[in-house]
Amino acid sequence: MTTPDFPSALERATANSPFLARLIEQRPAIVAHLRQGDPDAALALARQEGEACDTVSDGLRVERGGVALAAAIADLAGAWDLTKVTRTLSDFADRACDRAITAAIMERTPDAQPHGFALIALGKHGGRELNYSSDIDPILLYDRETLPTKEGEEPAKAAVRIGRRVLELLQEPTACGYVFRVDLRLRPTPEVSPIALPIAGAISHYESSAMAWEQAAFIRARAAAGDIALGERFLEAIRPFVWRRSLDFGQIRNIDTMRRSIRDHYSGGQAIGPGYDCKRGRGGIRECEFFVQAQQLIHGGRDEALRTADTRAALFALAAAGHVPRGEADDIAAAYDVLRTAEHRLQMLHDRQTHEIPKREEERDAAARLHGLANGEALIGWIAPHAERVDAIYSDFANWEEAETPTLPLEDDRLDESLVTIGFAAPVNAARLVRRWRSGKLRAIRSERAREGFEAVLPALLQSIAQAPDPLRALARLDSMFERLPSAINFFDLLLARPALIALLGRLLSYTPVLADQLARRADLVDRLVEPDAKRLPGSVEELVAGLRPPDTLDYERYLDRVRADVTEMRFLLGAQLIEGQVDPLAVAAGYARLAEAAIRVLTDRAIAEFQETHGRVAGGELVILALGRLGGRALTHSSDLDLVFLFTGDFTARSDGARELGATDYFNRLSKRVIAALSLPTATGALYEVDTRLRPSGAQGPPCVSVASFAEYQREKAWTWEHMALTRARGVYGSKRAREGIEAVIGEVLRRPAADDLGEDVRSMRTEIEAHKKPVGPLDVKRLSGGLIDAEFVTHFHQLSAKQGLSPELPVAARALADAGLVDEDFVAARDFLTRLLILVRLVSPDCQEPPEPVRALIAEGLELADWAAVMQALKQARGAVTAAWEAALGPREPSKAKD
Repeated sequence: MTTPDFPSALERATANSPFLARLIEQRPAIVAHLRQGDPDAALALARQEGEACDTVSDGLRVERGGVALAAAIADLAGAWDLTKVTRTLSDFADRACDRAITAAIMERTPDAQPHGFALIALGKHGGRELNYSSDIDPILLYDRETLPTKEGEEPAKAAVRIGRRVLELLQEPTACGYVFRVDLRLRPTPEVSPIALPIAGAISHYESSAMAWEQAAFIRARAAAGDIALGERFLEAIRPFVWRRSLDFGQIRNIDTMRRSIRDHYSGGQAIGPGYDCKRGRGGIRECEFFVQAQQLIHGGRDEALRTADTRAALFALAAAGHVPRGEADDIAAAYDVLRTAEHRLQMLHDRQTHEIPKREEERDAAARLHGLANGEALIGWIAPHAERVDAIYSDFANWEEAETPTLPLEDDRLDESLVTIGFAAPVNAARLVRRWRSGKLRAIRSERAREGFEAVLPALLQSIAQAPDPLRALARLDSMFERLPSAINFFDLLLARPALIALLGRLLSYTPVLADQLARRADLVDRLVEPDAKRLPGSVEELVAGLRPPDTLDYERYLDRVRADVTEMRFLLGAQLIEGQVDPLAVAAGYARLAEAAIRVLTDRAIAEFQETHGRVAGGELVILALGRLGGRALTHSSDLDLVFLFTGDFTARSDGARELGATDYFNRLSKRVIAALSLPTATGALYEVDTRLRPSGAQGPPCVSVASFAEYQREKAWTWEHMALTRARGVYGSKRAREGIEAVIGEVLRRPAADDLGEDVRSMRTEIEAHKKPVGPLDVKRLSGGLIDAEFVTHFHQLSAKQGLSPELPVAARALADAGLVDEDFVAARDFLTRLLILVRLVSPDCQEPPEPVRALIAEGLELADWAAVMQALKQARGAVTAAWEAALGPREPSKAKD
């Protein structure tokens, strides 16, 4: 970093900027601080001189001149970076606006407190990014109930008079100059509305009738002056208007339309050279800002980290979240710094709000020399590569100038022919649905813009669905989606912006009954497919917990609904990853399990907090949750139940300390039911999971939650062999580390006890019982088939209990340990993994376990990385043979199942 050079900066300013030369001559005391390299002292003096003036009007103008001089010289000297400069200017704007509002109110009502009137800063002022000679673009609001008024005066008239006085104090030219030019045209309907708006009316406007550009404007909104609490209340009320949870790719079109209109309007300032407009020109400041704001609008509804008014901070937040490549973020940030700095040099010449590289050579040279460059040619050479890079990035991002999309004919006979060409062998029913969608009867496809989007995406969408195993069923699901959408504009905009989604949507509707039904109920799930995490596996349980936990300020039901909605979306994405075939099904199964465990933690925490408000706490006691089955083994399918056991620590004779006290046993039993309900009761967003607690001590007839001591006693003295087999996959998923480790120590001690003499007979008997009552439902029921996953699990559990080897709840780990110990062979390990992968896929694409149609067969083969369906069937046969061989080696001849394989 170079050493700041204040003498050189003062010299360049005097020689090249008439405006700064005049200030340097007029403000010698401030210049003295600057010569000593102390711009902060210069700022402080500017404020003191302003406050010493006889009137607020003169004081603001005097301070403004001192701030302008100090900021310019600190900038030119290299002491302040762009952020420091713009924030210094913005903070002065806040202070000036606040003093003007206070003065305007106190002049009219000297005895009143200056409440009830707020200034909302928009644009660069809102983002604390004011440029050197910037206008400010505020909205003025008032509260009828708290605004000070004269006796008998209507609040609306008082607010307008206060607003006019504020404008006069800020922008009226006097012998001391001006403070800021004020542009109020960003307020709602500026051509007819008063300059100050009642807060209730403003909120109503933004909730009901605001335009798209107004949404973009409020990205950088901030309560900057006056009654800050009033301003923040307004911004909080309109937050859902600005930050929409559903992706709105139509905003890219709106913003790009604005960009194009600016290019057309300022056509002379587009080419980089003399006359180039650093703000509105191609690759200029506005395109840097639009690039950031468009993606904030699209993604900020889901990610609060993106809701920052600072352009560069938002840019890097977008990069950190994966929405923008880091290299592009770095390039745009560098360009933004250069373009904003160049803009400042141009404005410092004469204190004019200009963005244009001067056409006159001497003016270009002066701006260049002010910055320390040789001449105007060097100035253009400094700007050009950055503007060209921004132009390339932005044009690629918002490229809507594509070839026209083919449409389907409107005539009935030609429509049928087109549908046959697309791939519908019997087009009658498909054509009937297309005509229904075109009829205007569906609310979602009624507006002109929605119909345009519908016709644009329809051919590709139908082409994708035509290849489905059951195209008409897929079309019916699409019809259900359209029925449930209040408007399909955003849906079609999304598909137009991301054409690859059309093919994926077709696959989801066609091949996955579970995901297709979810889409039919919640079309907004399509939005999630374009998020950066859509193709990533979930992180650790701790990371998921942090991401899933909503604000504590939400009431209980809204809190649960938010978690359920987020978990549903993440499960949907995992299913979509399986359908795309880009990830190992075993990795997806582990992701399902981490997500379920995180949901348990978040929902249980909130259920406990809610329960404690009424019933208090039980001293020395806490709820502990054990996971068994697939969740215990960290490998769920999309539709897996959660096998849970609820326990509590402490003295079962203790009582809670709440307003409605309960005995410990009753307390934890009621609490466990509350947790089960949080996980499983259907709500507006649906149920998350089916919860199965039948593996608890004493089974379905016993209490839902028992003490740890009772659980330990039961497992040591009363549990059956099948219960100890289930216990091999038990692990704590909720509770303090100490409590979970204590219970897992009990489990370890129980599992390491000598095995019963009749262990093998018990295992064989249980398998026979299952076969008698739960026969395979189809040829792909790889769980129940002879030689399937139940057999593999029983073989594993037998060796775990008899040899005390591989005592891990994760079956892949256990199987590997057993193979290393020589108890099973490598074929068994591979067979178990193959059967699990197949199960995970089948549960999603063929839940009835019947042999699927050809397109689904190809999808399963692809997911298993096999050549075709014949290879899948051969691999299944070999896997079942390997499992059967392991069974017979451990437990004797495998009695053939009477079920049809």
